[in-house]
Amino acid sequence: MIFPLTIQTVEDVSGHYDELDTAYREIWGEHVHHGYWRAGRETPTEATEALIDLVADQLDLRDGQAVCDIGCGYGGTARYLASRHRVAVTGFTISGVQARFAQSLANGDGSVTFVHRDWLENGLPDGSFERAYAIESSEHMIDKARFFTEAARVLKPGGRLVVCAWLSRSNPTDMEVRHLLEPICREGRLPSMGDREDYAGLASNAGLVPVSFDDIGLDVRRTWSICARRFMLKLFTDGHYRRLAFSRSTRNRSFVLSVPRLMIALRTGAMRYGVFVWDKPATGPETNLLRGGQ
Repeated sequence: MIFPLTIQTVEDVSGHYDELDTAYREIWGEHVHHGYWRAGRETPTEATEALIDLVADQLDLRDGQAVCDIGCGYGGTARYLASRHRVAVTGFTISGVQARFAQSLANGDGSVTFVHRDWLENGLPDGSFERAYAIESSEHMIDKARFFTEAARVLKPGGRLVVCAWLSRSNPTDMEVRHLLEPICREGRLPSMGDREDYAGLASNAGLVPVSFDDIGLDVRRTWSICARRFMLKLFTDGHYRRLAFSRSTRNRSFVLSVPRLMIALRTGAMRYGVFVWDKPATGPETNLLRGGQ
């Protein structure tokens, strides 16, 4: 596990998304996650939706299921899944700005609900959902072990968890850690960055059974060149972005420096993009392992 030199708190994470709200919505759009270029010819919108479709396929969604979006951002993914798969999605975000925006666009049929709350203190009853997913949010959890135990706890026996995560390569070099991975954690408000083995061990300890893993880092890396171009255009045409990038009052302006780091890290393989699938056992002692929330 890689940890930033400066400890990142829950308040740091929420403050990052609250302060950079305009940039995220205008540059990333309603889906604050990577795009997935399967064929290589997709538009950014098509690639973004392709990642959601990949998650939906791995979740094996069925009509009427209760689904949890752990780290829902602006709620775009939850709305997309609810409208296309006839499931009920409850999204959690630590950002008050994101929660208000998501709630303002909630589907009128009640198929999506958004909660402004720390996932690690979610307060949900045991066995609340058939399915759960976390797209690029586990990186922001200050306690990754508890992230997994809470996910396993709120799943019904036989439920499924899908996680898309930024990962370091196994055994990165000192140079990769010093110049790429540690600064990415610090500048992006990631309390830690794990590798595939870290996530596998934490999930196993939480009583989850592995189903599959895919590294799609090469298929998502185009996201950052697109974001860099959009940001540079905004920088030249919009005074708000110049203030955001250069004003000392902007606490999270260092994230701009992480964009080239992320491009290099994904291109060289220092950073990976993992798609994990785990099941909660339908029967047996494992189903009672997490009662009490731990």
